[in-house]
Amino acid sequence: MVPTSNFSVPVLGFIAYCSNMGKTTLLKQVISALNEKSIRVGIVKHCHHEIQIDKPGKDSYELRKAGAEQAVLASNNGWALMVEHQTPEYPKLEYLLERMDTDNLDIVLLEGFRQEDIPKIEVSRNDVDAPLLCQDSVSGASIVALVTDRKEVKDLRDDIVVLPLATPNAVVEFVLDWIDLNSLPPMR
Repeated sequence: MVPTSNFSVPVLGFIAYCSNMGKTTLLKQVISALNEKSIRVGIVKHCHHEIQIDKPGKDSYELRKAGAEQAVLASNNGWALMVEHQTPEYPKLEYLLERMDTDNLDIVLLEGFRQEDIPKIEVSRNDVDAPLLCQDSVSGASIVALVTDRKEVKDLRDDIVVLPLATPNAVVEFVLDWIDLNSLPPMR
């Protein structure tokens, strides 16, 4: 299990069985609404493809490609740390979380990372014919809520909260309550 309970802010994942379920759309709405409520949100997004922050021909790109294993790109509107691996390997979630500036965050939301043993919200649309992960005794064990537009959902654990996909504010309220329940007490 990823020791997110030792992490200084709550960590909550958003997952789905497959693409096109609406995770990113829902997350954009949730993050925007949390922001309006002065909740500072960090995000870690699982990507299945190679990422490239800078462009060929730019100095930062050329310096990295010359052999720099780590590069910080900095400007007046932000910064990014690029870490290159000679042999492709996906970094562990704990490693990624440890790099976040939690002094400036109230919660970290994850998109993806469905295999990780962390609390998760599953997103499912009725028009995408896919099984529910929360109904599986193994992969569904860490799911705390299901956001869906399905009319009827059967065979769920009693502790899974079902929220309407068409009502992002219900998801926001769930997340706010979840933050309250899972935040570390302030240090004295």
